[in-house]
Amino acid sequence: MARPCFKLEKVHPDPVCGVDEAGCAPLAGPVVAAAVVLDRERFPRGIDDSKALPAKTREAICAKLHQVARVGVGIATVEEIDRLNIYWARMLAMSRAVDALGFDPAMVLVDGNRTPKWERPSVAIVAGDAKCRSIAAASIVAKVTRDGMMAEYARQHPGYGWETNQGYPTPEHRRALHALGPTPLHRRSFAPVRQYIMDL
Repeated sequence: MARPCFKLEKVHPDPVCGVDEAGCAPLAGPVVAAAVVLDRERFPRGIDDSKALPAKTREAICAKLHQVARVGVGIATVEEIDRLNIYWARMLAMSRAVDALGFDPAMVLVDGNRTPKWERPSVAIVAGDAKCRSIAAASIVAKVTRDGMMAEYARQHPGYGWETNQGYPTPEHRRALHALGPTPLHRRSFAPVRQYIMDL
């Protein structure tokens, strides 16, 4: 299967930025977005959709991206997720990621079927992380950044398995939620957490 390439970037003026996020489905933790502008002459090999890469490969590529690309990271907190809903929190995180670049890209390519409500020139690309190298790079940075955050949160809140499930609703996480109760990092607006609270 073909890996993401620069075909979609080349039809737009430079600099082109790819944007993706990680952490929409978990029951706990923030949603994290990344914006990446690649140097087409100097970029890490092996860039692919983060879901298609082993963790160690993702981490190695992410480290190289921070050395040779322009990278911005944006976070929407658990409180913002509960207040806005996950869709708008995702959009907020992506907007913050592009802002964090410190300059305005000529074009922003966003993974998904919609872009945030901003004034920037942008295009939404469904399954962009599997097609567009800049979006795939952003998916790697977002995933590695969020996984690292959840591993740190796991040390603060042991028992939920966040170091391996990253807050996703695995059987282990669900059992811990019922045995230990929700933490401040659990998303109260998500049904399994809300139902647990209602059952108390």
